[in-house]
Amino acid sequence: MNQVRLRFAPSPTGPLHIGGVRTALYNYLYARKHGGTFVLRIEDTDQGRYVEGAEQYIIDSLEWLGLEFDESPAKGGDFGPYRQSERKALYKQYTDQLIASGHAYYAFDSSDELAEMRQRFEAQGVHSPKYDASTRMTMKNSLTLEASEVDRLLELGENVVVRLLLEPDQDVVFHDIVRGEVRFNTTQLDDKVLLKADGMPTYHMANIVDDYLMKISHVVRGEEWLSSTAHHVLLYQALGWESSMPQFAHLPLILNPTGKGKLSKRAGAKFGFPVFPLSWKGQTEEDSFEGFKDFGFDAEATLNFLAFLGWNPGTEQEIFSLEALVEAFDLKDIVKAGARFDIDKAKWYNQQYIMSKANEDLLPTVQDILRSNDVEVSDDFALGCIELMKERVTLLPEFYTKAPYFFTDRFDYDEKTVRKKWKENNIPPVKELFGLIEEVEDWTTDQLQEVIKGYITGNELSFGNILPFVRVATSGTMKGPDVFAMMALLGKEEIVKRLHAGLEAFDRIKQAAG
Repeated sequence: MNQVRLRFAPSPTGPLHIGGVRTALYNYLYARKHGGTFVLRIEDTDQGRYVEGAEQYIIDSLEWLGLEFDESPAKGGDFGPYRQSERKALYKQYTDQLIASGHAYYAFDSSDELAEMRQRFEAQGVHSPKYDASTRMTMKNSLTLEASEVDRLLELGENVVVRLLLEPDQDVVFHDIVRGEVRFNTTQLDDKVLLKADGMPTYHMANIVDDYLMKISHVVRGEEWLSSTAHHVLLYQALGWESSMPQFAHLPLILNPTGKGKLSKRAGAKFGFPVFPLSWKGQTEEDSFEGFKDFGFDAEATLNFLAFLGWNPGTEQEIFSLEALVEAFDLKDIVKAGARFDIDKAKWYNQQYIMSKANEDLLPTVQDILRSNDVEVSDDFALGCIELMKERVTLLPEFYTKAPYFFTDRFDYDEKTVRKKWKENNIPPVKELFGLIEEVEDWTTDQLQEVIKGYITGNELSFGNILPFVRVATSGTMKGPDVFAMMALLGKEEIVKRLHAGLEAFDRIKQAAG
């Protein structure tokens, strides 16, 4: 088997979609599985759609996820440059070769002339006319013009493109690792532009030349490129590179949560979840998006979730480290059908990873979250909060949003509980219990539990009538982790202060309720 070399080749036309991340992941997994090379190539030939900052966004996203490249614009390598805009002369060289061999031709049609052609053929009953064997001989190109006129137009350099010449009614057959035998007929295809008027290649030309020169062994990409592969096979044949043609694997679409249509940023906005790995600040609010990282997803959990959007190892196992994914991954296990994006499943993965991590590993992230909310606490205190909350959160920011009472005594009280239970027969024992809590010297979880539960049991009181006031005074809510552990972590001084404030609040709420 020849050396395994795979590339991820995004276009810097905006933020990297999560579907692109999955493509990068599958390329990475296969390369690592076979001891191969993982290449980042920036396909920036469409200068009109180039977006400043998009290339760095792509790099930052994959770095966050831990998908490390062996060759890239930053790292270099033996097959550079790794930006297509820096390889322009190469594409011209091979385009000239195609023209010389009769596999391509010059076309000089203006946009108005192209529009007129489509209108003319539609009027003749041709459905969706295209530039191909049935129309090319009516157009302005080197197949229909005298050589002297071709030379003159080339000298002028206006509207000059190079098109691939396709013979009509020829079968194009190739094997796809995911889909098996794929067959197209050239009657379905058009004479694709290979070199644009600005001298830059189209995706089709640049893609083939670069994959060949970079010795790419496998092309793993989204199914939207499946129909283009017929042109790519024809280009390999026309250039005499058929024996070096890579193996193809076209991935299923990631679908909207409804199961209909490709996952879109509009669906993300509608359902309230991210479709990009990192947050992106566009020129307008509509062009700005929150990413998986800032939404609260762990990088490893994100990869694990994405791996299962189109791939299945054939076992019941769902939790895989990146190393385990490398070991288990096989392109042959990729499914053909589209994979529905399920944000609840993504959160489930995230929760599993949060619970499995050591508190110390979560500490830097949690401290960053707290600081972003203007909260400064010691590492020891933060570790205590993590221990109590890690099985109760699904997204990382919830270490703060689900437990603000750890960081402030300014919180709302559960008025429904207070109104229901702050009754004459409960008030004296609650006040007496709060007094006993103030006298506790050994301020530990076990001692607090012993004192509080011992008082309730010893006085034959109802836990459901008394204990809620301890919790509500401590945190304002009936929800949360073990109340005795919370009290121990917050400390005696803070809890005593909250107990006094709670008694005043209970009276105030009851009076307001009448």
